[in-house]
Amino acid sequence: MGDFDDLISANRDFSTSFDLGGFDGVAHAGVAIVTCMDSRIDPLNMLGLKPGDAKIFRNPGGRITGAALEALVLGVHLLNVNRILVIPHTRCAMSSSTEAELREKVGASAGQDASWQHFHVVRDQVASLTEDIRAVTSHPLIPDSVKVGGFIYDVDTGLIDQKV
Repeated sequence: MGDFDDLISANRDFSTSFDLGGFDGVAHAGVAIVTCMDSRIDPLNMLGLKPGDAKIFRNPGGRITGAALEALVLGVHLLNVNRILVIPHTRCAMSSSTEAELREKVGASAGQDASWQHFHVVRDQVASLTEDIRAVTSHPLIPDSVKVGGFIYDVDTGLIDQKV
């Protein structure tokens, strides 16, 4: 059996009821979501959305990085985005370790020096979220007409709480 056979099989099953063919690719609800890559987060369902409603960008910690800003600018100008939600979450690995600890853990796992690798560690979730919202709202290519909110998702209750 190949390394990906189970996933390829599941994809074949998925394709039998696939109904998004021909979709135009814009965010029909006008929403963009930046959130963590954590598998406990289901970005569409947690907001009552469905495929085609939102653009979703995921990264460790749900931080506003250069790549996240690039995605948001494209979403706003080309993909119908007029609301942006930045949603990190409780019990995130990026907020429970220091940069040095993550480098040490990754280095030990990789069997080589990882001291050069940068991670977007979060020391204070609300402060980082406030900083990230400021990065979005001050970006010259994201107009003031776009609504931007900062939320924290609770992985134990499924609730979001607006912080910014």
